[in-house]
Amino acid sequence: MTLAVSPPIVPNPAPVKGEIKGWHVLVGMVVFFGIVIGVDTLFMVKAYSTFSGEVASNPYEAGLAFNRTLALRQREQALGWTAVVDTPAPGVVTLRMKDKAGKPLSSLSLVGTLERPATETGRQVLNFKPVGDGRYQASAKLDGAWDLRVTARNSSDQFEVETRLVAP
Repeated sequence: MTLAVSPPIVPNPAPVKGEIKGWHVLVGMVVFFGIVIGVDTLFMVKAYSTFSGEVASNPYEAGLAFNRTLALRQREQALGWTAVVDTPAPGVVTLRMKDKAGKPLSSLSLVGTLERPATETGRQVLNFKPVGDGRYQASAKLDGAWDLRVTARNSSDQFEVETRLVAP
């Protein structure tokens, strides 16, 4: 007869206060990712409710207008006109227009606008007057950054100038 010897019985150790078990880690991970997903969802809902991402209310018509803009740019390039924008004095904007051969264009009608880059407030309409030798001048309140858009026309052609002006 053989006696089976069983291992000695060791009592379960008492739980140690502050010991991290597997379920603690699981709960921590679930809570952490729950908070991250909740905050991301809140940000997405807030962002979409304030800006839908739609740039134009009528995108098809805007696309057609862009095609017309591309055609206008091709016609402008074929004209070969150039424009040099200058602010020779405070409150004065000057454009010097030349044709393809570098000769001054003195018989144009120029109308322009100044707009702030980040807002629509403070828009200024500029009415350029010819001052000779292909130069045109307009008065404007220049303080800070402005986006200048000028349309120059004669009886058959049109040329657009866009640039940023920064004045102290």
